[in-house]
Amino acid sequence: MRADAVRGHLDGLLLAVLEPGPLHGYAIIAAVQHRSDGVLALRTGTIYPALNRLERLGLLGSSWQSSGERRRRCYELTDAGRRSLAGERTAWSEFTAAIGSVLNPISPPDVAT
Repeated sequence: MRADAVRGHLDGLLLAVLEPGPLHGYAIIAAVQHRSDGVLALRTGTIYPALNRLERLGLLGSSWQSSGERRRRCYELTDAGRRSLAGERTAWSEFTAAIGSVLNPISPPDVAT
């Protein structure tokens, strides 16, 4: 899938995969890839700036967690992030319905002559 196809929807994707609970960066990438059946493969250079921006906006919180010798920053939704995700889902539904009605009309379009 083209990288520009994800543009504008990245925030919603990140918020959605964090809805069940906290994850570190690579686990977020893996979750998006898994949920999309391998179609969406996000790069670290794409998600980390987005995660930092979402945290600055108050939609995510983060904390350092240790896993053996390794320390990882884990991200989780805030209440504001949950509200934003609900808005993203509504906007996505409206967007896909509008595009679908143009690409796959139920009846032939009336064309004024």
